[in-house]
Amino acid sequence: MAVHDFTSQRLFVDHPLNAGAQIICTPEQASYLRSVLRLSGGDEILIFNGRDGEWRARLAEAGKRGATLEAQSLVRPQTGGPDIHYLFAPLKRSRLDYMVQKATEMGVARLTPVLTRHTVAERVNLDRMRANAIEAAEQCGILRVPEVAEPVKLPSLIDGWEASRRLIFCDEGAEQASPLAALGTLSPGPVAVLIGPEGGFSPDERAMIRARPEALALSLGPRIMRADTAAVAALALVNAALGDWR
Repeated sequence: MAVHDFTSQRLFVDHPLNAGAQIICTPEQASYLRSVLRLSGGDEILIFNGRDGEWRARLAEAGKRGATLEAQSLVRPQTGGPDIHYLFAPLKRSRLDYMVQKATEMGVARLTPVLTRHTVAERVNLDRMRANAIEAAEQCGILRVPEVAEPVKLPSLIDGWEASRRLIFCDEGAEQASPLAALGTLSPGPVAVLIGPEGGFSPDERAMIRARPEALALSLGPRIMRADTAAVAALALVNAALGDWR
């Protein structure tokens, strides 16, 4: 039996949700409700905002110029997720879209672009990242939408690292060949997963990361993966060992 209702359409709304709340849709949302979902006045849809759970809402108004939703009843209370931050060297457009969607599906709490020496795509469209995260959450029944942080240069990231959060970085030179054995040395708690660019970390960057006592080098096996594939592999391993798959 399905845990969630996957038959109903879902829509993310950036508005406080409670019984009777009136949500004025953006022009894009109104067009989506009318033209794509073919909803009309009185039809229902599930809505969420990443904070107040999932609500059943009624389309109160649907005209040519806009649409209004009215929250009716709470369907699912807000749930959290694993305290995992995903840090990554930016990728080119389509592969970045894919990676953001998959990281959202994996339940990460924050997405942070990290600029490294070998980073190719240094310009990041944060609005596009947020849109992809929201779309993934809408489609997969997720209630939490990850925070999208501003890009940060690797030295600044490492210099300001919080000691309470373990830093797992993917490195083909990891001493422990088995990623499960390496992760088995850690206790559950706040964690971040860092994946570098296609060209890998430079020697001084690798030394900088390894110098942090919170850092753990993680091997992803004998094959070289593309960065977007490595994201899925690493987050699956971390969720299984330290996240909410246990």
